[in-house]
Amino acid sequence: MKAFKSVYFIFIFFLMQAFPGVGQTSATLSRISVKGNLFVDEAGQPMVFRGFNTSDPDKLEKNGHWNRRYMEEIKNWGANIVRFPIHPGAWRERGQEAYIALLDQGVSWATELGMYVIIDWHVIGNLRTEMYQNPMYETTRKETYEFWRTMSRHYKDNPTVAFFELFNEPTLINGQLGTCSWPEWKAMNEEMITIIRAHDCKAIPLVAGFNWAYDLTPINREPINAEGIAYVSHPYPMKREKPWEPKWTIDWGFAAEKYPLFLTEVGFCGPDDRGAHVPVISDESYGDALTQYCGERGISYVVWVFDPNWSPMLIEDWDFTPTRQGRYFKEALKK
Repeated sequence: MKAFKSVYFIFIFFLMQAFPGVGQTSATLSRISVKGNLFVDEAGQPMVFRGFNTSDPDKLEKNGHWNRRYMEEIKNWGANIVRFPIHPGAWRERGQEAYIALLDQGVSWATELGMYVIIDWHVIGNLRTEMYQNPMYETTRKETYEFWRTMSRHYKDNPTVAFFELFNEPTLINGQLGTCSWPEWKAMNEEMITIIRAHDCKAIPLVAGFNWAYDLTPINREPINAEGIAYVSHPYPMKREKPWEPKWTIDWGFAAEKYPLFLTEVGFCGPDDRGAHVPVISDESYGDALTQYCGERGISYVVWVFDPNWSPMLIEDWDFTPTRQGRYFKEALKK
């Protein structure tokens, strides 16, 4: 009998190595769904999400920092959700199976720590013309659709992976990347949602508007033809001038009256801070305006980015020393 038990546990160990999803404790997190303009858990209780963006898991692994300690620090800063930005170039370079193994590690750590996950196809540009802001974002419609087919198959039974952000930042850069009408963009998103749901996947699709995922005004006329989705905006401080709040309401905040709204990238840094660039330069007044605006309307957000190299940084170093915005949002989330 002892010999049988030894063989059994060895078998289970190797099974878990071969199939990282086996043995995950994902059932400990309640499945999130959409009810009206709210995210709700399985008991029907409203959920508002606050958290942080990681840098690309491929980048973190290459730097030696894709580990549970990294995720623990994000949790210690008050997060109940984490966003994994996946660049198409990294996806291809590492290979699908190896990249999924990375994601499975991250999802497992998040589950153990009680945090939900957004999987983000991190592309900036025009999917219709397949022209992009930088080579790291190069992809095709077929690859994008295949990515979501793969993700929906793999995570359909894992409630920790609560959100699929279909396309990070659609933008035309004033025509430099060609044209794409809202009906064309709407149709591509509906295609992705169809593919995801064909696999009985319950993850909530997150849909962004144009202007680097800032502008949601087209949904006033033509919302996405799908139930149970949420909309995305990235309202960095320089997208509008002060006072921000009335303009935010016109540009994207109005959506929160009818749909769940998720700001999947927010953040700021000072003009002399390392990595300062348009459109993120501001100060704590932006943080005050944003957190109050979201708090009053039940809008979820995740801050960019928990890495000392990408900006606006939340940490100075791998000892997790907070930057200026890191100090601000760590305090805000811990409240």
